[in-house]
Amino acid sequence: MLLPLAAAPWLTTWLTTIWLIGVGTLLGLGVLLLLWGLLFLVRRKAAAEVTLGITEGVLLPLTFIVVFTAAFGIVGAFFARDPVTILQSIPRLPYAGQQTVVTTIPTGDEVVEVPVNFQGSQLKSLSLSADRLVKVSVRPTDDDSLSPPVEIGPTDIFNWDRNSGNDDAFAGDFVENLYVTNLTNAEATLTIEFSSGPLYPQTSVVVTTAISVVLLYLLYFIQAWCFPKISAIALATTKSEIAQPLFGIILAVGIFLIILFLFLPYNTFGEDIKMLKDSGLTLIMILAIIQGVWGASNSVSEEIEGRTALTVLSKPIGRRQFIIGKVLGILWTVVFLFIVLGSVFLLVVAYKPVYDARELGSEIPQWQLAFIEVTRTVPGLVLAFFETTVLVTLSVAISTRLPMLANFVICFSIYVLGHLTPLIVQAPIDFPPVVFVGQLIATILPVLDHFNIQAAIAAGLGVPSEYLVMAFIYCVLYSLIALLLALALFEDRDLA
Repeated sequence: MLLPLAAAPWLTTWLTTIWLIGVGTLLGLGVLLLLWGLLFLVRRKAAAEVTLGITEGVLLPLTFIVVFTAAFGIVGAFFARDPVTILQSIPRLPYAGQQTVVTTIPTGDEVVEVPVNFQGSQLKSLSLSADRLVKVSVRPTDDDSLSPPVEIGPTDIFNWDRNSGNDDAFAGDFVENLYVTNLTNAEATLTIEFSSGPLYPQTSVVVTTAISVVLLYLLYFIQAWCFPKISAIALATTKSEIAQPLFGIILAVGIFLIILFLFLPYNTFGEDIKMLKDSGLTLIMILAIIQGVWGASNSVSEEIEGRTALTVLSKPIGRRQFIIGKVLGILWTVVFLFIVLGSVFLLVVAYKPVYDARELGSEIPQWQLAFIEVTRTVPGLVLAFFETTVLVTLSVAISTRLPMLANFVICFSIYVLGHLTPLIVQAPIDFPPVVFVGQLIATILPVLDHFNIQAAIAAGLGVPSEYLVMAFIYCVLYSLIALLLALALFEDRDLA
């Protein structure tokens, strides 16, 4: 702790997780600057285009957020718990894992060296077992060894973990070999199982955040360089939607309600944070869907009715490029909305354990608890974005033929039916029409319940990465189907 203010346990618990995210953002920003520097040396014109691209469209406000978060990655070290030790854990991340070593120990008094190669301070657990009586130590001699040398036999298994209270068993040294002596007249088989990793495995969020920041910018510029016409439509759409009063209203309402959710009494007997996460995720998703559907109607339907689309298509821009550009422009607007509201939401979620403890007069929890709650919330935001993406592409397809009001009604119906589909399909009703309708809806409409993590929130569990991958594939496939539908509906649309 570097400042007296950092001595406040509630502040440390709250801000350490946010500081780790800031460090990751700082690392990602550093990588981006390095890439820009290399590009400047190779192609100055392309580097100038990158600089220009950052100063317009959605990247300008996003860059402000990234720079502010990266700055907190520096300033936040004054409030974090043991920042130096935490940062020292980052280089050890690639070496985390579990290993098993099985070796044969011959008979005799000779000491056998068994290579293990682990850092004592990074060791999390160690298990030794043998089918014969053997003696194991971490030194060639019996002095200053495994407190003292351990004798292991068929019924004597040695187990050690960092939480056992004997943290100094290896004194933080690098252990290259274990030294084993066979105490019997028969050949022995020794099995060594150990897991190692950084003292603070939570630092993996630094790498994840850095990769996310780099990918976000790379994705934007790959789109701009590979598809310039589509990118021009997307840029104009994003600028138009962010400048709309509705966008500012949605941001203000979302931030206000997210902060309000922190102080609402949920009366859940110590599980208020589950209600907070469920309410916050639903709110962000609903606001993003409203923004997306409004943007689709405003930038597609109204431009068709107002003949603006005809003017745009009179230029060397095809109908397919027009629709794809509109979809991407609306999605970039939604991305910005998710980043702003999601950042505020993660701040609130990180503070919720502290707030509950202070309200109940109990001990302030460790910062790892806030970290767990935050990291379990991020997949919910990702899944909410997937669901919004599906509805946005459907909304664009509808907007090519119908006005705003009809678009909202249809999208709302799809949202409701998409979440009710599993209940309809699994309903224990042996009535053929109901079964047929349920299967028809499940076949045609998206099963939006795939993007819901209420069950995981209620159980206090995280979302597996495999599930996120499958949800992403489902989102991409259904969005492509909706995009093809939009292209087909717009292809023969009379714009005159």
